[in-house]
Amino acid sequence: MLDHLIKGATVVDGTGGPAYVADVGIQGGRITFPPPGADARTTEDATGLVLAPGFVDPHTHYDAQLFWDPYATPSMNHGVTTVAGGNCGFTLAPLHPDRPEDADYTRRMMSKVEGMALKALEEGVDWSWSSFGEYLDALEGRIAVNAGFMVGHCALRRYVMGADAVGGRPTRAQLAEMTALLKEAMEAGAWGLSTTQSATHSDGDGAPVASRHAAPDELIALAKAVGEHEGTQIEAILAGCLDQFSDAEIDLFVEMSAAAGRPLNWNVLTIDAAVPERVPRQLTASERARKSGGRIVALTMPILTPMNMSLGTFCALNLIPGWGEVLGLPVPERIERLRDPEVRAEMLRRADSREAGVFRRLADFGRYVIGDTYSPENEGLTGRVVRDVAAERGQDPFRCLVEICANDDLRTVLWPMPTDNDPASWALRRQTWDHEDVLLGGSDAGAHLDRMCGAPYTTRFLGDCLRGRKLVPLERAVKMLSDDPARLFGLRERGRIAEGFHADLVLFDPERIDAGPATLVHDLPGDSPRLDSRAVGVVSVRVNGVETVRDDEVTGAIPGRVLRSGRDTRTVGTR
Repeated sequence: MLDHLIKGATVVDGTGGPAYVADVGIQGGRITFPPPGADARTTEDATGLVLAPGFVDPHTHYDAQLFWDPYATPSMNHGVTTVAGGNCGFTLAPLHPDRPEDADYTRRMMSKVEGMALKALEEGVDWSWSSFGEYLDALEGRIAVNAGFMVGHCALRRYVMGADAVGGRPTRAQLAEMTALLKEAMEAGAWGLSTTQSATHSDGDGAPVASRHAAPDELIALAKAVGEHEGTQIEAILAGCLDQFSDAEIDLFVEMSAAAGRPLNWNVLTIDAAVPERVPRQLTASERARKSGGRIVALTMPILTPMNMSLGTFCALNLIPGWGEVLGLPVPERIERLRDPEVRAEMLRRADSREAGVFRRLADFGRYVIGDTYSPENEGLTGRVVRDVAAERGQDPFRCLVEICANDDLRTVLWPMPTDNDPASWALRRQTWDHEDVLLGGSDAGAHLDRMCGAPYTTRFLGDCLRGRKLVPLERAVKMLSDDPARLFGLRERGRIAEGFHADLVLFDPERIDAGPATLVHDLPGDSPRLDSRAVGVVSVRVNGVETVRDDEVTGAIPGRVLRSGRDTRTVGTR
């Protein structure tokens, strides 16, 4: 007898092949196609609904959140059944057992660089592990989604080098110890290595994070170690990920992937028709890698993810060259400086310069929409466009924005409107998705919690494919969200609806599938805020055959598994 039978569903199986109507059974957590009249303990009629494989999010930061939110909300609500964590060089393990202060350093770093609430990190995680394997064991049996984790380069450096990890270079003995620690983590189930050399990544003290101090020989040595374990990968961030790679960065990526004999993915490829040279330059890394025995995969988002800003708290505006010096001042001094016309002129010049890279898109302040306000002077401004308010006041947009924020002691919430929401940019995205080394993803779910909400990209993309721009057919869209990332990571028997595969499934209404607007909620430990988004049209989500979501409500079941390299992943070649 089947555990569950889904009758008459329109099956989009993840292969990209045509949809078909079928009955799909679940037995022992696996998918089966039963004969007519098969008995089942429970049955549901799925006529008119689409049954797809559970989606795989290739770039998340749920490393901490899963301890207080085993359901990985809102990702799971939007059909995501497997998440890849431990990205960008940042993980919560390993931690040196003789240095309890390392946990505090890690918490402050994660709060700064990934926008996680410090109170939530302090109150929602027990920090009882030392080794990476102990960290994975702490999650085993208590999560609702499947989760796999890279091991972060910053954690490896901190464990071996202590405080010298920031600013120092390892001795030969320390590099050997770091390599052994990476191998130990992979033996325990780590998916491979993640690292960053991005200029935007600083720790809680404002210093460049540990991995930014690594020389190429250190990165190559660690990459070689990755290639010695089955089912592993590399994820890496360089400064050029934000705009365009230098030749040296491309060479480094290619050498790391070739040395490991493993795919290397990076995040995130920003596509904008106003910068037509960016996509071909960024994909040069993939083309060179193919010729050198490596493979470089670019992650890109199929939706525009809004991110709010503030002149009062750390956000992307702080990362514009020269802006951090002003926005890092105490609020009264910050307001005084922002009101200085010469200071504003220099800030605008730096924001519109080539060195600002992808952050140049934030410099059109007339396009910003005013969000929450907190003073009588700003009453009635919520929802209005800065350009319109500035015209009424006879001010330039940036001065107008500064005065509005100053009235609120810089607490005003600002929403920059994307500059790449034009037909030409969407046509370029559609073209770029055809590249063999471009993968959808890059949600950053679990990070930047009160600034952005990328988790709903799956349902929003499907809604756009079915009822919006219709850039790709439904069958291909589902494959891009499920089988493609599953194949990149070498997930065993996941990513498709096929006989004997794990029953990771999402059932949705094609007439309604979508994502609701992002709204601010206070449901983190310590009452800290985050942005959330409701799923629309998702009838059911199942992980390993067990229902975890019904009509956008979490069931409370925790059938997810910690997916470990080798056991749950197979080696993916670079050719």
